[in-house]
Amino acid sequence: MQRSQLVRPAAMFWGLTVFMPVGVPYLAALLVLLALFVAGDWRERAQRLRANPMWWPIVAYVAWTLVILALRPWYPQTPSNLAHGLRIAATLLMALALTREEAVWALRGFLLMALFNIVLIAAFWSAIFLKIYFPVLEPYRGVIFLVGNKSISNALLFTILGATAAVFGLQALSEHRPLRAVAALAVTLAVVVVITFSLPSRTSLLALLLVIPAACVHQWRRQLKVLALALVASGAIMAVGLWNSPAVQQKFELGVQELEAAQNGAVSEGSWVVRYYMYRDTGRMILDRPLTGWGIGGWTEQWHLRGPKLLADYNMPHNDFLWMGSQAGIPGALTLLAIMLTGVWVAWRRNDLYGRYAFAAQLIALIATNANSALRDAQIGLSLLWVSTIYLRLAQEPGDSWRGLLPRRATDALSGDAPPPRRP
Repeated sequence: MQRSQLVRPAAMFWGLTVFMPVGVPYLAALLVLLALFVAGDWRERAQRLRANPMWWPIVAYVAWTLVILALRPWYPQTPSNLAHGLRIAATLLMALALTREEAVWALRGFLLMALFNIVLIAAFWSAIFLKIYFPVLEPYRGVIFLVGNKSISNALLFTILGATAAVFGLQALSEHRPLRAVAALAVTLAVVVVITFSLPSRTSLLALLLVIPAACVHQWRRQLKVLALALVASGAIMAVGLWNSPAVQQKFELGVQELEAAQNGAVSEGSWVVRYYMYRDTGRMILDRPLTGWGIGGWTEQWHLRGPKLLADYNMPHNDFLWMGSQAGIPGALTLLAIMLTGVWVAWRRNDLYGRYAFAAQLIALIATNANSALRDAQIGLSLLWVSTIYLRLAQEPGDSWRGLLPRRATDALSGDAPPPRRP
């Protein structure tokens, strides 16, 4: 294999391993980095990065991080927080440095493994229902069961798959291709079942509920009458689904109850209780030192001084903008926000199917960054950020940027183009 082709399998391997325990995506990230180094073409990749709208927000983020590192005190958590902060930038840069073909290979790996895992989950629960023994390999435990932040990451990755299917289905509907729309809807419904019952995640459900109407806005923003009908129809479908899903209602009712309890002074490890105290106390950290923050790694020490003792073991505030703001001040939080919003803006500007795919993926990443430590936590960020940026990278390529993902006939279905007529 030629050196220039080494990046393709490495990128696909990262795509294939995004659902695996965090050590495997770390290995995949290292392989991609090594492959980029060995493959050469550094000048071309550097020019691609410099021309990318994401370049200057990433540079500002890294530069401000290093300024704060030099100006503010160091803490025991400084090395790990610095490493995670630079990892965020490195993941973005590696994804954006890929050629179109390399990004397609990465996307191919993600979609293949996401669909395989949907089948795996269905097979497992079917076997349980039929009382058939079904062995679960340890690497797949976090795919089938909720076992910590890696399962939250997997739920968010499934959400990207569900949003991708929904976007494709909307395109199929607009082209009067009902069979394709039904097939896409089936994938989206499968994702809803997974993130409701197998990997219950309120963040993922909320993201899907917000992203699908946003995709309608992206698709029909110049056709206001069609947009209004699409929003009403999607809202009605979601309302019926929520009304007939007690499990989903209970999840959000529990969250409201936890929030009310926290406001009344109760302390527990309930998801929204933890977030209430973290957001409140981290906001106070930022107000105390709005310009330069407490220093890289300073959040944990301040949390121990301010937060409830029961929650002292947490090492991140479940919101990456608050995490960055507490450590690097409001300018630091704004640099991270600029990165995320630039990704959304770049995807929004491309008014076609591929821009819509990226728009949905970027919105999911943005929502997760607000509701979880989706970038700071490597168990989530190594996979979610990689996949969402791959979508964005392909949206920056002209024309049919997903070509080559699947055989010709399947690719035509994804792009919405009819195959050429056969010659007699």
